[in-house]
Amino acid sequence: MLTLTRKIGESVCIGDDVKVVVKEIKGKQVRLGIVAPRDVYVCREELYLKIHQANVGATAPDVNILDTISGLFGEPTRRPPARKDEEGDSNAR
Repeated sequence: MLTLTRKIGESVCIGDDVKVVVKEIKGKQVRLGIVAPRDVYVCREELYLKIHQANVGATAPDVNILDTISGLFGEPTRRPPARKDEEGDSNAR
């Protein structure tokens, strides 16, 4: 881990595209500004961990999922065969 000391208004560059700027210091809190391209995902660590955990849970294989899903719809209904007069046979009247 790299540890740096920065004052208000000073910044740290991460690669060519990300810049972290110290905006404000109040007691034990530091307010940071982050400049990054739109395609770079930036969020708080606790939120990132919750999202990651939800994604892992969503992709976990569930071998019983087909049984669960099939139980939602009940038994498939079978349609009786069409009668001759319903098939459009012009001879049946």
